[in-house]
Amino acid sequence: MPTPQLLLEHLRKHGQLLDREIANAIKIPLAEVREALAELSAQHEISTCSVTSFKDGKPVQAIQCRIFGYIPKPAPGRKPGSKPAE
Repeated sequence: MPTPQLLLEHLRKHGQLLDREIANAIKIPLAEVREALAELSAQHEISTCSVTSFKDGKPVQAIQCRIFGYIPKPAPGRKPGSKPAE
């Protein structure tokens, strides 16, 4: 199966992920994942954003991605502005 399709299926199954997480999960090189993500983003299949985290004081660049137009379900429990049951 071509890499972009494999990534798309993985994102559909697992939701929003970092490029490193995808590479580790499907066992392909990070460079290949980033290339496939760029292709999927250009086709408007996914949305991406750059993320910088810090490990041991050093910046680590990553790409966070999700299926285009996907809105996660709200977390269970009370929401801001909700009123308690009477």
